[in-house]
Parts: sequence; structure tokens; C-alpha cells
Amino acid sequence: MDFATTDLAIEMLYLVEAKAAAMEASHRLNLRLQGARLAAEERAFTDTLTGLGNRRALEAVLARLAREGRAFAVMQIDLDFFKRVNDSLGHAAGDHVLREVARIMGEETRGEDSIARVGGDEFTLVLPEVPSEAQLRAIGARLIERIERPIPFGDQLCRISASIGTTWIEASQAPPPEELLSNADLALYASKRAGRAQHTFYSPALRRTAQG
Repeated sequence: MDFATTDLAIEMLYLVEAKAAAMEASHRLNLRLQGARLAAEERAFTDTLTGLGNRRALEAVLARLAREGRAFAVMQIDLDFFKRVNDSLGHAAGDHVLREVARIMGEETRGEDSIARVGGDEFTLVLPEVPSEAQLRAIGARLIERIERPIPFGDQLCRISASIGTTWIEASQAPPPEELLSNADLALYASKRAGRAQHTFYSPALRRTAQG
């Protein structure tokens, strides 16, 4: 009887240890799967070159702000003469310039602002709760001034500038995201036509001009 009881106790202890080991292994696997899922989601919303958000991230931010009914501004920024850098110094220089521009934008915006690279040399800033047009103009002026400074690359200097178009949305008045981006694009094109390195705010007159 003693031998049989001891055998049974050992078997029970073995089963308990085996169950604990299986649960620990399952927990580690779940953590790895969760980490892989989060990493995949982050990659899906991130521009790999600059570390900024991508177009998908931008759309998510605009949709959230519209649902919340908050006031915000959208800045479309296009780099002037970027193709010249790529053509004369190569794509490595172009990539370096894009990363430097991303760094500048990060330094000139707040933590609650969103920055996305939405094209080769196109960026979009979303700035919630900016109190005045004057402050938006100041942000645009700083961005233009800093981006115009020559960017060193090896023993060369990369010279670009930035054109900006901005639309400013009052609280609870946000149109659909595609309309917002279209308005900011119209303002951006007006800056390009004005000679580049300019900052233009959207107005309905710009759309009438574009349609006429």
C-alpha cells in the first residue's frame, strides 16, 4: 500500500509540473504572438524610411479627430527641388534629405501633432487645437526657414525648400478626410504657383479658380 501511494503521489506531482510547464510555454507563445501582431500593426502604419506615419496612419488620425469634433489644421508639405537632389547626388542623398526633413518636422511640432510621409517627397501634418491662424503661419514659416538651410551629405550640400498648403477646421465642422486633403492640396498648389517656399491657406476662392 505504501509503495502504491508513493507511486501515485509521484505521478500526480509529475502531472502538476507538466501542466505548469505547458501553461508557461503557452504564456510565452502568446506573448510572442502578441508582440508579432503589434509589430506588424506598427509596420502597417509606419513609413520605414523616416519612421513617420504613413497614409494609413494619417487617415486614422483624421477620422478620429472628426469623430471627436475637435478643431485642427492640416498642412500639406511638398519639397521643392527634391528631384534635383536625387538626379544629381543619387538616391542615398535623397533618402538622407527625407530623414533630415522628418527630424526637422518632429522638432517643430508638438507631441500631440501627427506627421505622415504620404508620397516620395510629400508630407502631411495634422495639428489639433491650434489656437490661431497666426500660430499656424509661424509654424509654417519656421518649417520653410529650416528646410531651406543646406543639408550636408558627405562633402556635398543638398539644397531644397518647402511649399505648404494649410486648411484649418473649426470644432465640429470637419468635412470628410478626402475633402480636407483636397483643400490642403489646392492651397499647396497655390504656394507652388506663387514661386515655391510659400505658405498658403485654403479658401473657397482657390477651388473656384481651379474649377474655372
